[in-house]
Amino acid sequence: MINNQSKLTRPKVLFFDVNETLLDLTTVKKEIGDALGGREDLLSLWFTTMLHYSLVTSASGQYQPFAFIGAAALQMVASNNGIKISEEKARDIVISSLRGLPAHPEVKEALSLLKKDGYKMVAFTNSSNEGVTKQLKNAGLTDYFDEILSIENIGKFKPFTDTYNWASLQLNVKPEECMLIAAHGWDVAGAMWAGWRAAFINRPGQQLFPLGPETEITVTDLKAVAEILVTYK
Repeated sequence: MINNQSKLTRPKVLFFDVNETLLDLTTVKKEIGDALGGREDLLSLWFTTMLHYSLVTSASGQYQPFAFIGAAALQMVASNNGIKISEEKARDIVISSLRGLPAHPEVKEALSLLKKDGYKMVAFTNSSNEGVTKQLKNAGLTDYFDEILSIENIGKFKPFTDTYNWASLQLNVKPEECMLIAAHGWDVAGAMWAGWRAAFINRPGQQLFPLGPETEITVTDLKAVAEILVTYK
């Protein structure tokens, strides 16, 4: 669905969130669930705790790799459920599970369609440089992207406005010439508050932030985003 008919011009650069937007987190459930005593239902709590503390870290002027924050979040969720996990083990679990994620079924076809149509495409993630490089390689997605941007280079996680401003500067484009494609309501809200355009992928369990701006495109998968964007002039 196109929510704003006035913005049918092509964005100069498409920025893609990686985790959950391009890569399927379903396979993480077993590994995190096993670490939490078989509690696969705690995956969502673990992931939101990881996001929460990435923001706490940035808001405090600090930086830690996303996977390290994820490991700390795993230790916290485990402790609250009577399970003790060492820092080393938690990091091993999180790093191995996040770096081996497969792409969602429609992703390669959608990226191929956009690349063939001439779009400049950038992977833009909270994962570290090493982490995202391995993620995209293992999922077979590296060659679709013109650039790969990790927030590690600015040391501040999305959705801080500074981070989106930094990303647009790296591609030498104005904020209004950028479009973020993401499956997270907080991410698209942050991008739009920074002056970007946005497309939201309504993956299962994901919702737009009701107090955020209206996204230009809201659909259920990346192929639907691509089919809309190739009609833009």
